[in-house]
Amino acid sequence: MRGSIFFLVGLVLAMFCAACTSDSSGHGQAMQAQAYPVKTMSPETVELQDVFPALLKGKEDIDIKPRVDGFIEAVYVDEGAKVKKGQALFKINSPSTVKALEEARANYSTAKIDVERMRPLAEKNIISKVKLETYENAFAAAKAALEQAEANMTWITVTSPVEGVLGTISYRLGSLVDNSNVLTTVANTTTVMAYFSMNEKDLYDFMLEWKGETKAEKIKNMPDVKFRLSNGREYEEPGRIETISGVVDKTTGAVSFRAAFPNKNGLLLSGTSGKILIPKVISNALVIPQKATFSQQDKIMIYKVLGDSVMQDVVKVKSTPDGRSYVVFDGLESGDKIVTDGIATLSNGKKIKVQ
Repeated sequence: MRGSIFFLVGLVLAMFCAACTSDSSGHGQAMQAQAYPVKTMSPETVELQDVFPALLKGKEDIDIKPRVDGFIEAVYVDEGAKVKKGQALFKINSPSTVKALEEARANYSTAKIDVERMRPLAEKNIISKVKLETYENAFAAAKAALEQAEANMTWITVTSPVEGVLGTISYRLGSLVDNSNVLTTVANTTTVMAYFSMNEKDLYDFMLEWKGETKAEKIKNMPDVKFRLSNGREYEEPGRIETISGVVDKTTGAVSFRAAFPNKNGLLLSGTSGKILIPKVISNALVIPQKATFSQQDKIMIYKVLGDSVMQDVVKVKSTPDGRSYVVFDGLESGDKIVTDGIATLSNGKKIKVQ
């Protein structure tokens, strides 16, 4: 009986020791440091882009309005058509203009007859020269009115003042129009203007980047700019900044810029929007992958390697054009080491192995 008891006690002790050994071994494996990829910061040259929303307009965007009142009798063009300077676009049936011409002709004939009738009388001193001058002045006024009425008749045909592309046609056959109505718009888009703006702070920082004593000299030294279409693709032709407004908008607190882009193929359309991309080359920049960062309370954080453990730190960054990396402006120095991947499994003070 006693032997059986000793046997059972020994069996229990053996099982307990085995469990302890197993727990100790598992715990040791859990405490073993995990390997992570690490990058050592070193300066490099990188190009960033300042991005600003922009609106496109043609070099000339001209509203086409009739100069006489009446009904649209003919439409000679269609929307989106290319038109030449002086090309007929619309014809206006203008009864008031026709009536004005008829009245002007009648007044001219009457005034002419009066002068021809009074001149011999003035030569014979039957009437005074002052009286004759009155008739002559009336004749001159009637002649001028006739010339104006004849000129008005040429306005019944509405022509394009420039070469360009036709916009939407707002009025069709039979529509009653006057000089307050915009029939369509002609946009000269051989060169397209991109309008964008900066706030005061960005403007001063931006202007300090470029050489030159005057604004004109700085504009001359600015690099070519790019335009990103609304579908995300970049327009193939580079543009140039041409003007910077000298007045801050009181409502928005912004300063307007204008950049010009060649548009030989007509891809850029007046009235469309996109983004202006202004390149900025930075030397001695520290670049980190975006996957090495995480957000915490609107701050960008990284894990800095200190010996065999990691420590959270805040960095100030700006995204690179490819959207995969950040340029660090504060929070890291050359020679610092950071974990570049797997940061979701890290915590402050955790021990790691450098992979």
